[in-house]
Amino acid sequence: MAIAGRGRGSGPHASADADRARAGDADPGDRPAEFRYGAVFLIVLTLVVFLVIAPDEDWARAVALALEAAAMTVAIATSRVRPAVRRRRAVLGAVAGVAVVVGVLTGIVSTVAFAALAAIIAVAIPVELVGGLVRLVRRHGVTLQAVAGTLAIYLLVGIVFASTIGFVAHVGSGPYYAQGTDGTVGQHVYYSFTVLTTTGFGDLTAGTPVGRALAVVEMLVGQLYLVTVIGLVVGNFTGRRRQERED
Repeated sequence: MAIAGRGRGSGPHASADADRARAGDADPGDRPAEFRYGAVFLIVLTLVVFLVIAPDEDWARAVALALEAAAMTVAIATSRVRPAVRRRRAVLGAVAGVAVVVGVLTGIVSTVAFAALAAIIAVAIPVELVGGLVRLVRRHGVTLQAVAGTLAIYLLVGIVFASTIGFVAHVGSGPYYAQGTDGTVGQHVYYSFTVLTTTGFGDLTAGTPVGRALAVVEMLVGQLYLVTVIGLVVGNFTGRRRQERED
């Protein structure tokens, strides 16, 4: 005898929907998120350049946080989690971003708070990116979007350390740099990337034990990330392109 009135939650289709939900895919009726790691990379690169050249004023800090919030929003949109979760995260992120930007413009958010918030957002973006990058590589292999995502994370590492330097400089009792200054936001970013890439021009050097310890950690993180993650991703990408040309 056939069983009538089978519930919506039973059968092979329900099982497939449950598998998609566990995997973080979009529901069949919703448009899936696109992989937009190239856009995240361009926003973060713009942020780095802006931070270096912008004056150390409230409006510049507000613009910097707005760029970070934009990168975070794109990272959420491309995360490939369920649409309802994406929308909820995007709305919360947008509201929080607007509130922080307004706080900086009105002077409510202090320089120390700005450095802490910038570091938190810069950490949150790679956390959001990693899951999507893993899914992208598993499904499509190492693509140009995957390379852009790993490079965006590398830039964000530099921003995280720059924000940490700014926080330590403002709460410390003496000058952060051996040159006798705590530095501006632009100098923190500039110094951070010279350390991350082990360029070391020498015009700004850490003058405190905590500063030197941060420099050592940043150099190690930067070099290990370059030779492992980026080296592996770029190597697989070029190998795949070479194989495609040969085929």
